[in-house]
Amino acid sequence: MSTVETPLVEATRTSLTTGAARNLATTTKSRPQMRNITTRWLLRMLPWVDLAGGTYRVNRRLTYAVGDGRLSFVSEGTTVRVVPAELRELPLLRDFADEQVLTALANRFEQREYAAGDVIVGSGQPRTEVFLLAHGRANKITLGPYGDDQVTAVLADGDHFGSEALAGTEGTWGFTVRAGTPCTVLVLAGQSFQQLNGRSDTLREHLRQTLSRPVPARNRAGEAAVELSSGHAGEAELPATFVDYELAPREYELSVAQTVLRVHSRVADLYNDPMNQTEEQLRLTIEALRERQEHEMVNNRSFGLLHNADLSQRIFTRSGPPTPDDLDELLSRRRKSRFFLAHPRTIAAFRRECTKRGIYPANVPLEGSAVQTWRGVPILPCDKIPITEGNSSSIIVVRTGVEDQGVIGLHTVDIDDEVRPSMNVRFMGIDDHAVLSYLVSVYFSVAVLVPDALGVLENVEIGR
Repeated sequence: MSTVETPLVEATRTSLTTGAARNLATTTKSRPQMRNITTRWLLRMLPWVDLAGGTYRVNRRLTYAVGDGRLSFVSEGTTVRVVPAELRELPLLRDFADEQVLTALANRFEQREYAAGDVIVGSGQPRTEVFLLAHGRANKITLGPYGDDQVTAVLADGDHFGSEALAGTEGTWGFTVRAGTPCTVLVLAGQSFQQLNGRSDTLREHLRQTLSRPVPARNRAGEAAVELSSGHAGEAELPATFVDYELAPREYELSVAQTVLRVHSRVADLYNDPMNQTEEQLRLTIEALRERQEHEMVNNRSFGLLHNADLSQRIFTRSGPPTPDDLDELLSRRRKSRFFLAHPRTIAAFRRECTKRGIYPANVPLEGSAVQTWRGVPILPCDKIPITEGNSSSIIVVRTGVEDQGVIGLHTVDIDDEVRPSMNVRFMGIDDHAVLSYLVSVYFSVAVLVPDALGVLENVEIGR
């Protein structure tokens, strides 16, 4: 016998439901949130200089170029060749203009491969070849005063050594170069260079003028020396001198980041309670522009910190990951280091290396935040520093301020329609679709007053 199910009867309600009540209530709302807002420590820590004319000229003492830059290479499969024009980075070939001779010289280099731990050159051996390090990392080692080996420098992609062999002078290596990783090296025998020299009149004349030209007096920073006298007595004849300046100093022009913000007039007229829609749109647009500003100040190829560090201020890690030794080396190359900048993942890698050694760097309060320090210098996070596909990054160290000949930010204030220093919002009108347009602009740049104000630790491995 089948039974018929009786539908459940809804219990009689005795009060208004919350769902119905919400129709008569006013909700409490947050302002529009944005995930991409970061701490932007670089913008906060740099001292800013106001430019009246939009351009900042950095006048320096005259510096003599010594040809100590890095070289570039091209590869086809496993074959690597040096770019001929890059050979001008070798001291004896600086300002040499004959492209055909440089190409012939580049073709004379022999490619060699070294495994990690192999000795590329040994101390005391005859110095008869020029070495260009195309890829890999090697340690330059000298014998210490107590008979132990000391790593005096880390060589990496683009470095070179042994260019003295081009002059034909006899000598021996005063150091050992040992491969720290697998290395690809291009080698030129001094005898091969001399053969080309005997066939090229332009090369022979260039070397004759270069080797006969007196070496100008310079200080340890490469600047034209100022002749002084000290320790004398009586009526000694004093040297006459003057301070020479660069004839073509670098000029920094303000860069700009801009966008056009569009707001429909109906939105601006009808939906401004409890929050002003136009103001909220502008607020978030300004935050995005500030993020782009910091990105450009780190990565722009014209004035960004990563691309404007002097070659002498770029160093490499000794073992790959960022260690306390590497940061000490970075600090030792300048005075009054103000702060480090590193990607958060790089900071985490440094902490791991400190933990391995039983070192626990102190944290200090800085502008309301607790930040890690090394040797008293804050290590500030900056996610604008890129991480390569090989899982490596860079660490930047900065000395700031005009008084300390450091790094400074450049901007201009008191511009028309200014909403923040060096940022303005200009109303551009209403189009046929009743859409309001606002031009939002920020003007900025960054200048390095002297080369040692900025240093970079490159090829920092963060995946170990």
